[in-house]
Amino acid sequence: MKIYTKTGDLGDTGLFAGPRVRKCHPRIEAYGAVDELNSLLGVVRAEPLDESIDAILGAIQHELFALGAELATPNAATRKTDGHVGAAQISRLETEIDLHEERLPQLQQFILPAGSRVVALLHLARTVCRRAERDVVALADLPDEDVSATAITYLNRLSDLLFVLARSAAAGEGVPDVPWRRGT
Repeated sequence: MKIYTKTGDLGDTGLFAGPRVRKCHPRIEAYGAVDELNSLLGVVRAEPLDESIDAILGAIQHELFALGAELATPNAATRKTDGHVGAAQISRLETEIDLHEERLPQLQQFILPAGSRVVALLHLARTVCRRAERDVVALADLPDEDVSATAITYLNRLSDLLFVLARSAAAGEGVPDVPWRRGT
């Protein structure tokens, strides 16, 4: 099978079990942002990283791939449920947040996305995750677009986890949080 089909040369693409749409369609934006996040997590995992954080991110990459496939399938009746991102995955994200957060000092102020390269990349992944969440919300707000509420919840929890993992990575490296200073 060739990687190029030439069917998108005029700016449209096909959805799974659905119509062809413009490449700037909100559904394409939504699953494209999820794909971008997945790729960025691959960049994070290419860095020297604590094994437990790497394992968490590896599982998340598989879930993001499933979420992208869900978002690329406009008709809920034709979506596959294997690999589906649902309540169990959201619960696991919450458990990871709680486990990592309990080992960290409580935040007393806002912090900057800085410290080490890995910390900065995890913060970058958090911001890309927030954009993906906004894109999925925008898609869900359109009439006649079917988006599961769990997709939005999953991305919301994931951005929280990425924030906590950035702080956890910093602590593991002995790098302090960089506090934001007002008026500097």
